Amino acid sequence: MTALTYPEVGATRLGPLPDGYHHLHHRTRVGRGRADFEAAGAAVTRWRMHRVSGAGVHASADRAEAGVTVRVSLGAGPFRFAAPCRVVWAAYEKDLVGFAYGTLAEHPECGEESFVVESADDGTVWFTVMAFSRPAAWYTRLAGPLVPLTQRWYARRLGSTLRRIVAEGRAERG
Repeated sequence: MTALTYPEVGATRLGPLPDGYHHLHHRTRVGRGRADFEAAGAAVTRWRMHRVSGAGVHASADRAEAGVTVRVSLGAGPFRFAAPCRVVWAAYEKDLVGFAYGTLAEHPECGEESFVVESADDGTVWFTVMAFSRPAAWYTRLAGPLVPLTQRWYARRLGSTLRRIVAEGRAERG
């Protein structure tokens, strides 16, 4: 099994995020109530949110669990970049569902990213993307400040996509 490319495994779950990396934290309200929480959690942990957002996802399992390998690809044609990862933790709790994956060799970045759905005490359902990363390939080093901007854009896109998935599920439930 290929090794992860960074030593701070699990920092997106346990905190704090390590120094020496770019940090990302994006939180989006995606719904309200138990049904919305369950729909959002399933969309996140079964790769649907990523796929609907336009990412290619090839995973070794249908659901996120520690040890599952994932190859996420973004872009189009010759500008499609593949990012090999491994799920480093997964949580399936009463009011929190999510996972994080860490980078493997050949990933253009080095670090970890988590995707978490939480149900607050008032019933509000929140989606949070948290990550720490730094360039690992010549082209991500060359891109400099564009990489964090792109990561923030993608985190917002995931939040919007998840909100839409949850709303569609609510409409289907009537």
